[in-house]
Amino acid sequence: MNRMNLMNIVIAVLVILSFFWFAKAMYSTESPTIKVDYTKFLRYVDKGLISDVLINDDGSVKFHLKGDRRLYEVYAPWIEKDNELLKKLADKGVKVSGEKSISSSVWVNVLGTLIPTLLLIFVWIFVMRAITSRGNSAMTFTRSRARMFKPGEKRVTFKDVAGVDEAVEELQEVVDFLKNPAKYNKIGARMPKGILLVGPPGTGKTLLARAVAGEANVPFFHISGSDFVELFVGVGAARVRDLFNQAKSNAPCIVFIDEIDAVGRHRGAGLGGGHDEREQTLNQLLVEMDGFDSREGIIVMAATNRPDILDPALLRPGRFDKKVVVDPPDVRGREEILKIHMRGKPIAEDVDVKILAKRTTGFVGADLENLINEAALLAARDGRSVITMADFEEAIDRVIAGPARKSRVISQKEKKIIAYHEVGHAIVSTVLPSADPVHRISIIPRGYKALGYTLQLPHEDKYLIFKQEMLDRISTMLGGRAAEEIVFGDITSGAANDIERATEMARSMVCELGMSDRLGPLAWGKTEREVFLGKDLARMRNFSEEVASEIDEEVKRIITDCYNRAKEILRNHRKQMDRIVEILLEKETIEGDELRKILQSELEDDEEAEDYKVDQEVDN
Repeated sequence: MNRMNLMNIVIAVLVILSFFWFAKAMYSTESPTIKVDYTKFLRYVDKGLISDVLINDDGSVKFHLKGDRRLYEVYAPWIEKDNELLKKLADKGVKVSGEKSISSSVWVNVLGTLIPTLLLIFVWIFVMRAITSRGNSAMTFTRSRARMFKPGEKRVTFKDVAGVDEAVEELQEVVDFLKNPAKYNKIGARMPKGILLVGPPGTGKTLLARAVAGEANVPFFHISGSDFVELFVGVGAARVRDLFNQAKSNAPCIVFIDEIDAVGRHRGAGLGGGHDEREQTLNQLLVEMDGFDSREGIIVMAATNRPDILDPALLRPGRFDKKVVVDPPDVRGREEILKIHMRGKPIAEDVDVKILAKRTTGFVGADLENLINEAALLAARDGRSVITMADFEEAIDRVIAGPARKSRVISQKEKKIIAYHEVGHAIVSTVLPSADPVHRISIIPRGYKALGYTLQLPHEDKYLIFKQEMLDRISTMLGGRAAEEIVFGDITSGAANDIERATEMARSMVCELGMSDRLGPLAWGKTEREVFLGKDLARMRNFSEEVASEIDEEVKRIITDCYNRAKEILRNHRKQMDRIVEILLEKETIEGDELRKILQSELEDDEEAEDYKVDQEVDN
């Protein structure tokens, strides 16, 4: 209850109490009385000081003294039965009369009982209305928590969406149906009742749903799947009913359920398969989606990044019978997304959106928005009025590896080890033909653990990886460890993550991708998934102990061969490696183009020196 409601209650109470006091004063016609005890009253009677007596049926006796206009009162209910006292009063010449308490006293009693009752009822109603307001969840947990966006309110259209052209094309017919339902009803076509948007996090599924509502200019209900489930049994089902009742009263409209896997997971998959509140909610959702006619103009859209764990009944025709895949954007899509998020921001002339799009491989829409925001924060921190290309470059590093931690004190010896480690990665990647080109080398600590990093960016988006590319990647990962061993004759703990990633990739090549000549094109081991947890629990072994030993040997062989190849490359380029490390220790960061120029120039110098040596030997 907010402060305004509390003030209203206080004012209402004061008004009612004032009315009660006024009514009592109006209906009370008697003057104030002086109360005396019965002994004093008898003394007044014996002395003959009383002029008149009024006996009421409620036991009170009121009287006046001779020559005194004040009214006296004594409580003596037995006086009307005391004949001797009444005879004495008559003998003294006192005027004795009686009265039954009606009229004014009745009104006072009625008001005295009715007004407090009405006051309590009024306060109770007022408090309950304040508690059950839409903004308070204490008494409204059975109501839907969906947010409704009315037509024209924060309108989003397809112009605000980029990088998902195929999904937009799929959803155009939904917009056309909401605008012209008669066109489809005339030909007997039925619009899908439910549309499921499937894609990784941050690809713009919610934005797409809002864009459909904005293009059709219809109400848009937005709710998360977790908003249905509550502690109390039956609340989720009640919220589903309330949501669809609101949708029917605002048709045509779009109902969007974000993260539907929170409520739509496979039924009976829990430990023991019991019937829980989430399953009741899902059952009610299935019933509601069957219960409305598609001609009503209600379209249910939902988003998830785990379609594999949804209940089959939810995906059958007649419910979510249309699936729209929202993939991460390609280089052209990233360029368009960057342009959208750059609207209204002061961008410097040196910013090349195409280069930024190429350098953000794997970024989704949310990542790109965060990238531009990070660049704007960096520009504002430096007091500049425009966002430069350098800001975007630094923002990319911050998003990928974390913020720079220049305050971390690292000894010169460790800095040299880190430099050789990163240069080892870079040289192996540059020499191997199938490895991704190096974009930047840095020995500036970033994030939580990274003491340095080597950033590689592919020339283009890839959807298939050759076996040789995977082997080159493993050699690149092990290049840092190889450089440490060659230069220092010892190894450090800095390659822990590199070894872990290389081993996982090698095992994937052997067990999942069939890239082992020794074991052949077979998949070894079956992944067991339990949908109630939504993640891999175990890997079932469908092979013998002998095959397991061969798998281990093959993984070890791949890692060893790649490691030896990395060491051979670095030994052949030891002079170039030393030269690049000197520059890196001085500048702390080297761009990929500069790295390639240094390698090329050193190689040319070596060739010239070799040619000169050969010429000298010939002359001699």
